[in-house]
Amino acid sequence: MENFLFKVNDHVSRWLNLRQISNVSLSIIPNEVDQGDTVILNISFETTIEYVYIDPPNASSSRSSLYLDFFPDIPAGVLRHVYDEVYRGGGELNEGTKIKLDINDPDSLDKAVTVISHWQLSTTDCNNSGYAVQPIINFIDADDNKTVTFLEVNDQNRIYIRRSALNATTSINANLQPSATPFTRDLTLWLLILKGTEAISFDNYMKHMDFIFCGTDGIQNKQELGKMIYNLKGRRLLPFTDTDAYRSLKVATEAFLMVNCGVSNYGSFSTRDVEELYNRVTLKNGDVDRSDLDKFWGQYLVHTNGTDEKVLPYLAIIRRKLGDQGIKNITMDQALDLFDEDGNRDMKKTNCVGIISDKLSNPCFLELIWSYWHEESMMVQGISAICRRFQNLRGNGNGNRNGNGKMSVNGNGKMNGYGFDPLANLEIDPLRPLNNVIWGYIQDEQHRLSVRRRTLEYDHHYGISLHGKAVGTLPTADSRSKFIEAFHHLLNTTLRFYKQLDDTTVVADGFPILNALKEVHLILSEGAHNQFGDLPSTARIEMLMQQWLLARPEFREFLPTRIMVAYPEAWMDRVASMNSLQNWTKTSVLHFRDLGVFGEQLLLSVRFGNWASVSDRNQAANWAKFWREQIQGYVHAYRAVTGIDLSLEVGKIDGQQPSVHLLRRLKEQTIR
Repeated sequence: MENFLFKVNDHVSRWLNLRQISNVSLSIIPNEVDQGDTVILNISFETTIEYVYIDPPNASSSRSSLYLDFFPDIPAGVLRHVYDEVYRGGGELNEGTKIKLDINDPDSLDKAVTVISHWQLSTTDCNNSGYAVQPIINFIDADDNKTVTFLEVNDQNRIYIRRSALNATTSINANLQPSATPFTRDLTLWLLILKGTEAISFDNYMKHMDFIFCGTDGIQNKQELGKMIYNLKGRRLLPFTDTDAYRSLKVATEAFLMVNCGVSNYGSFSTRDVEELYNRVTLKNGDVDRSDLDKFWGQYLVHTNGTDEKVLPYLAIIRRKLGDQGIKNITMDQALDLFDEDGNRDMKKTNCVGIISDKLSNPCFLELIWSYWHEESMMVQGISAICRRFQNLRGNGNGNRNGNGKMSVNGNGKMNGYGFDPLANLEIDPLRPLNNVIWGYIQDEQHRLSVRRRTLEYDHHYGISLHGKAVGTLPTADSRSKFIEAFHHLLNTTLRFYKQLDDTTVVADGFPILNALKEVHLILSEGAHNQFGDLPSTARIEMLMQQWLLARPEFREFLPTRIMVAYPEAWMDRVASMNSLQNWTKTSVLHFRDLGVFGEQLLLSVRFGNWASVSDRNQAANWAKFWREQIQGYVHAYRAVTGIDLSLEVGKIDGQQPSVHLLRRLKEQTIR
């Protein structure tokens, strides 16, 4: 049986190739009803799934579907196909033995399974005293001819619905649902931001590194990655001996970020994106499939002068402000690459000055706040302590949260202020790759961003900074001092919106969120200058390499990690171990990681949304609904890290820098 319709939920379907159907059963709950009752009908049968199709069959393909035939006939529209499930094995299923399978899982193919199809019948308009129910298969061939096959049910006594003789009154079932909102086109932008941040996540980074260095499979952009590596490996040279392993890691990491960062790299929308949308937002204007999402994304983008490619509405406004500037399609490094070995080149005349085309039409979806929170987790400090010990420099056993790691020597030639070294047993043998990679990492220190350089940019972007001896007092020229208060106000307003949304007796108002989004958007826009274009990506490349180093199995030998703590990323237990050894912080590194990941997604949606020109409260309401997991996750992690609850409905919104709260908690930890 080809192209058998399988309904995953109200919005997503699959089409299966099935072998013979057998052992058909029908259950009706309840089978004696009053007019107006809702009846649940469950049809189960045994079969074997040969193949699963995501796309619907075309008009020239044969197709099949399950249906229920009633005698007498029922009015149109009262029967609804709700969803289908598939369970492992055949025979009678019960709650203790049945194992639900993922229809997309290859392990579910060519095995005996039981399919259960769930249907719902409303009897409000059904006036007969009873009905007989018969499962059937509707088969339509390539010529659109229809054939009906009646399925024989095991228990013939369970195919009737009877009208109750005890109560002839009509009952009405009423329930309240959360308020739905119309579809807005910027939902497609948020889906792409979600895909973009997942594309540059640590898990995807490790898949790419395993593909590059170990030959494993599991990534989709192999050709683009290979081309980027080929172009970069001849440019990223180091003037040090025996550093090729580190240089390879650096090239691979930069190539990973470049092929996964731009918005144009994410391709068209998929069925998974449709499922993600409906899991997050309740819409009231009909179903949306992936072709609709592609269409709405094209409608969301706008044309701008000087380029054939459409751009985000926010960037189109910036382009209009620079209307006197041309578009520069070839960058300076690309211009050099056009020369061949004979000194010739084939290059059309282009603007020598102007807006870089790729920056306008293909922005990179990453935020520096990811780097800030990972740095506050002490990840950078931890890898720095390991590198000092690798060079045979003694560490400070008393711990110093943002210490500069420098030693002072007294008159007797002995070091001052250094007690027991927590990393005294660090021994990285030269037979495994980590030894040589760390050697190259240390040699290349002069080419990496310093903690002061990053802190200056944290302050320029978000008005936040690190505190400690390594940073000192920084005379910043431009600080977003109002960002923290505005961002926390947005989160607090959104949390109050969720309370209205969950109260099904009211319609939640999105206007307060819209006003808060405008404020944060304008503050973020003010910080998008100077180092904004290059420092965040450079910091991300460096920190991804640090995570890769910490995730190496060699570290297990001298860092006592807690095996039973299920950290989602391999580098996290190493940082947790360093925090414990150095007495830096007792807060779980997981919370810092969540702040970085969730904060990045939220700020990207605020920065690249055209909020200054939006007046529709439905867009703000959809934003709040779509990012609910991230907002509530961020608020929880912020309370765990700083002790500040951003969900309070009374009192002044907290506008203090996070590092101030972290220092306070560190002092409290030291006193205890």
